[in-house]
Amino acid sequence: MRVFGIDCGTEFTGYGVVQLDERARTSQLMHVADGTIRLNKKHATPQRLAQVYAELIAQIELHAPDVVAIEEVFFSANAKSALKLGQVRGVAMLAAATCNKPVAEYAPLSIKSAVVGYGLAAKDQVQFMVKRLLRLEKSPDSGDSADALAIAICHLHTAQTEIQTRVQANLNTIIKTRLTPARRAQPEGVTR
Repeated sequence: MRVFGIDCGTEFTGYGVVQLDERARTSQLMHVADGTIRLNKKHATPQRLAQVYAELIAQIELHAPDVVAIEEVFFSANAKSALKLGQVRGVAMLAAATCNKPVAEYAPLSIKSAVVGYGLAAKDQVQFMVKRLLRLEKSPDSGDSADALAIAICHLHTAQTEIQTRVQANLNTIIKTRLTPARRAQPEGVTR
């Protein structure tokens, strides 16, 4: 599975592509690409949003992910900042939809928890773990691209957990249906 993570921002929007390599004995995360879309503050909002849209479309088409993962909006005391961030998120979702890619959204606490193991981790802890999990020689060029890689990693971890949960539920169903009525009525741990 290949995931395109997007860390939306009003000045810098990071993207990161991570793939789960399942050919190895144990599945491994592989870094495919990352980068930062740098927006010119002097440009009007419509031009900035158009730039984000065009660059995301190009990157999504180039890397052909199975899914796009985006960070959910966090609550901000500044309504104007939250509105601007919402516009960038909308453009990112539109880019994914235009490329016919499903979108998954994750809360910041979920992302940090999936990558670091602690939902209130600092940015430098997230960057350290992204570098370590992807076996990178150096940290990504920007915090925004590192965050985008973290979002992609979060989706891969979440997807793996969901698959394992479904497999276990299916196994439990198969085991229960194969038991005879007398065995189903028997308390656990009791053998005859």
